[in-house]
Amino acid sequence: MTTTLLHETPTADIEARRLTPVLRAIDLGKAYAPGRGKQVAMDRLLGRRGPPQEPRWVFRNISFDIARGEAIGIIGTNGAGKSTLLKLLTSTSLPSEGSVECNGEIAALLELGMGFHPDFTGRQNAYLAGQTQGRTYGQINEVIDHIREFAELGDYFDLPLRTYSSGMAVRLAFSVATAFRPDILVVDEALAVGDAYFQHKSFARIRQFLDEGTTLLFVSHDPSSIKSLCTRALLIGDGKLLLDSTPDDVLDFYNAMIAERTLANEKQTAPEDFNGRSGNGRARYDAVDLIAPRTGLVNQGIFRVGEPMTVRLTYTAHEQLDELVAGVLIKNRVGADAFGTNTWFLNIKDLGNKPGVPRTLDFVFDQLNLGPGSYSIATALHRDLDHLGESYDWWERAAIFTVVLPSVATHFIGTAALPLKVVLDPPGVIPAVPAPADPAAAQPLPPADPASADQAPG
Repeated sequence: MTTTLLHETPTADIEARRLTPVLRAIDLGKAYAPGRGKQVAMDRLLGRRGPPQEPRWVFRNISFDIARGEAIGIIGTNGAGKSTLLKLLTSTSLPSEGSVECNGEIAALLELGMGFHPDFTGRQNAYLAGQTQGRTYGQINEVIDHIREFAELGDYFDLPLRTYSSGMAVRLAFSVATAFRPDILVVDEALAVGDAYFQHKSFARIRQFLDEGTTLLFVSHDPSSIKSLCTRALLIGDGKLLLDSTPDDVLDFYNAMIAERTLANEKQTAPEDFNGRSGNGRARYDAVDLIAPRTGLVNQGIFRVGEPMTVRLTYTAHEQLDELVAGVLIKNRVGADAFGTNTWFLNIKDLGNKPGVPRTLDFVFDQLNLGPGSYSIATALHRDLDHLGESYDWWERAAIFTVVLPSVATHFIGTAALPLKVVLDPPGVIPAVPAPADPAAAQPLPPADPASADQAPG
C-alpha cells in the first residue's frame, strides 16, 4: 500500500500537469463590426440605412499550444494584431471565433495604466489592481511594502496617479503585476516607456520568474530582448500566424519580410515622392544599390554583422563640372549618424564627370561592423568638402538595410562591433576576442518567400 503525504503531489499528477498546455489557442479570430460610430447610430435612428458592411478581421485561424515554463515572444508589424491576441489570451477581450483554454493564473501588463484610476493614489491603485487580479485585501496588504519598494516611487506612492509620468505609471503597474509570481506573465511593450534603470530591474525579475517556472508571453520590437528572454517566437502578420519557430528563425524571417516590403515601398514611391531629395541637379544619382559581395545578391536588404557590403552609386553629371565629390552617410533607425565618408576625405579626385555619361562608384565595406538593427543610407553629390556648399544631389533614405547577428557570434551591445583583444598584465595575454564570428562560415540568408509564409504553421 502506498501512502501519499499531504504536501506531496503524485508522480502521475506531476507528469500530467507538465504535459498539459498551460495556454491553448484554438482557431482564434477577432473581427470588429463596422457601423458603431455616432453618425451610423444617428442614420439608423432617422431610418437611413446604407449597404451592409463586412466586419474587419484582425486575424483568423490562429492556433498554438504553450507549455509550462516556456517563454514566448510575439513579433509582428504595427497593426498586425499582437496586442489584440494578448487581450484574447488574457480574457480582456472576447474572440469573434475560436476559443482559449487557460490552465493557470495570469498576470498581465498590457495597456499603460489599464485598471488604474487617475484620482487614486499609487497605494490605492495597488489595492484596486490587486483585487481585480483576484487577491484579497489581506494578501495585498502583506506585499504592499514590497510593491512600494520595488516601484521606487518614494512619496509619489501616496499621491494621485494623475501626477505620475508614464514611466512612473509603468513602475507601479509592473510592481503590482509581479508582486505575486503568476503561472503566466504577459507583458505587452509597456516596459518600452520606462527608464533604462527600471527596464533592467524588471527584466531581472522576469528572468527570476522564468527560472522558477513561470510561462512568459512577451511582445516587443526589440530583437535582443526577444532573443535573450524567449525560447520560442510567433510571427503574426497578414491576418494569420505566419511562423512558429525559434527566435532566431522568426526574427530572420521577419527582418527579411520587412526589408522586402521597405525596398518595394521605396521603389514604388521614388518616382513621385522626392521629399527626401534636394540639390541643383547639375549632377544626379541614377541608382543606389546594396551588394553582398560574398553571394552576389543585389538589394537583398539583410547583412550579418561583419559581412562585407558594397554600396554601388550610379550617377550622371548633366554639365561639365570642375569638381565632383560623392559621399555616403549611414544612419540608424532613429536618424543618428553611424558612419559617413566621401571621396574628398578619401583623397579621390577624378570621378569622371563627363556630361551625360553614367558612371558607377563603389564604396566597399570589407566588414560591416555595425550592431544589429535597421539602417538607412543617405547619398550626396557636391563640390568641395561637404554638401553644405554647392549641393548637386542629396538623397535621403536612398537605401534601407538590416543588420542581424550571425548564428554563431560573439555577443556585444551597442551600435558598433569593434575588434579587440584583452591584455592581462602580469603574466600574459588573453587570446583575442573575435569580433564578429567569421562571416564566411555563415550561410546566406534566403529572401522571404511569401509562398513559404502561406505554408507556415497556423
